[in-house]
Amino acid sequence: MTQQTTRRRVVTNMSLSIDGRYAKTDPLDMGWVMPYAVTDVARDHLASLWEPATTALLGRVNAEGFLGFWPTVIGAEGADPRDEAFAKWLVDTDKVVMSSTLDEAPWERTTIVDRPTADAVADLKATEGGDILVLSSASVIKDLLAADLVDRLALTVFPIVLGTGPRLFEDGLPAGDWKLTREAAGAHGTLALAYDRVR
Repeated sequence: MTQQTTRRRVVTNMSLSIDGRYAKTDPLDMGWVMPYAVTDVARDHLASLWEPATTALLGRVNAEGFLGFWPTVIGAEGADPRDEAFAKWLVDTDKVVMSSTLDEAPWERTTIVDRPTADAVADLKATEGGDILVLSSASVIKDLLAADLVDRLALTVFPIVLGTGPRLFEDGLPAGDWKLTREAAGAHGTLALAYDRVR
């Protein structure tokens, strides 16, 4: 009798300007994101990604930002229910943080990993669980794209040209086909897209 296993998907989520940048030259300046991140289409897009996921994968910088901010949303007056639901999921779910500088996690349900991203993700995919969701951590997503380990590439494209700053897609990525599986347009011209890797 053949044992059936369900392969965990690696889902990456990133916000981009229309010139393909995920940050300004000063990566802490996220003001360009805010008008678009609070649109219905962006919030619904994020919900479609975290609801089937059981592991959050982040780089250290994003972990500090996400896990410093999102828990404060829980119970906050006037919080959008979708934001609060995501915040509760992030607090309660298993988290893996890629870091060569942290020795121990200051957050609950968090494992610190200091090894190649591709190796860590291969180990995660071999375990039971739902999707592995990479939350806006560019260094982690770049490593996974280079290793061709991304199963679903989710993008929220904001109608702004940053002009300078780092790009998500660099030359030399493995060639491959992707299938558009989700698309939605919303306020301010925000566009939510999800592409599945065709293997």
